[in-house]
Amino acid sequence: MKLWDKGISIDKKIEQFTVGNDREIDIHIAKYDVIASKAHAKMLNKIGIITDDELKNLLKGLEVLATQIEAGTFVIDDQFEDVHSKIEYELTKNLGEVGKKIHTARSRNDQVLVACHLYYKDHLGLVKQKTHTLFNTLLDLANTYKDKVLPGYTHLQVAMPSSFGLWFSAYAELMIDDVFLLDAAIKTVNQNPLGSAAGYGSSFPIDREFTTQEMDFATLKYNVVAAQMGRGKNERTIAAALGSLANTLSRFAMDACLYMSQNFGFISFPDELTTGSSIMPHKKNPDVFELIRGKCNKIQALQTEMILITNNLPSGYHRDYQLLKENVIAAFESLKDILDIFNYSIQQIIVKDIDINDDKYKYLFTVDNINTLVVEGQSFREAYQKIGGQVQDGTYVPDTSKQHTHAGSIHNLCLDKIKAKFPLD
Repeated sequence: MKLWDKGISIDKKIEQFTVGNDREIDIHIAKYDVIASKAHAKMLNKIGIITDDELKNLLKGLEVLATQIEAGTFVIDDQFEDVHSKIEYELTKNLGEVGKKIHTARSRNDQVLVACHLYYKDHLGLVKQKTHTLFNTLLDLANTYKDKVLPGYTHLQVAMPSSFGLWFSAYAELMIDDVFLLDAAIKTVNQNPLGSAAGYGSSFPIDREFTTQEMDFATLKYNVVAAQMGRGKNERTIAAALGSLANTLSRFAMDACLYMSQNFGFISFPDELTTGSSIMPHKKNPDVFELIRGKCNKIQALQTEMILITNNLPSGYHRDYQLLKENVIAAFESLKDILDIFNYSIQQIIVKDIDINDDKYKYLFTVDNINTLVVEGQSFREAYQKIGGQVQDGTYVPDTSKQHTHAGSIHNLCLDKIKAKFPLD
């Protein structure tokens, strides 16, 4: 069944190519097509297109489908082009002619667009919730390990003293910036496109304000052409937001892999969180974090894909838009899993004691030694040249009595202030 079927048969090869794997993908938006159909049915009743009894039956039929979708028993068979044709078929099969009325004043484009808006809005919110959970975990870890010294590196060279508290809370605060972008994406998709039909509106006296309220959208996409042109723009915006968060998580995962290696030896994880080698019995591999890194890098590539699919399309609907759903939905599903496993794994981190008297950390406190000389009355340039000269000629000896002069800055984490910055609404 096809919503656009006019009784003309279509070449099977063409049908297979144009439908693609929409049936599998559409399972993810089935719930949201039902939500939109309920709102649309109520609106059709409000403007006198369907009767009260017809509305009652349609809502009952849609609720049955919603229950099946929730239970996982709803299947889009091969005879159907997509979820929208399947839902209309089921309504017609179970309710008779009234099932056919559900498509009044709607286009399939309209249905896809509003279902995607609802899916995106819902799942952006879920990603934000999971990000908040990980954010709180990192702040707890920062507080627990705020006094544990962690050598800081620049250019992968020993630089200055830092702390595990700074490391954990740094990534927590970076995630706030990512949430700002998630909020921007939520605001972008939180506009009701229903009623734009094929992109040029409907001649029926539809009430778009009513459906906006019914589906809990913040506002209406007033211009019907703009509503259809939002396809692609929505996905590019979402891809940028998901990619930003993925970048933060990827860098954190890279740190975990690096710090777990023997050459650093800053952290470890329980054996049950790591994997071994088929020939090297000593291996303890951070596969979870390596996969997080790879999956996050894949998500970051999504924005480029969305741009290339849509950046030179003229106004109006184009079948190219069909290609947007699959990888955006896959990115949502992947990122939700990543956030869950990251939060689960990082809570089990083993923070090691680091011997800062090890010779490789000999120059860790040169800046503190310079600052000590400045406090004693020397100019910064003179103190810098003095310590720098000692480093160059090999006479530098760390002033161990001053090793903790940096503690004030590395332990003042402002965790409460960072926590207060997270945008919860």
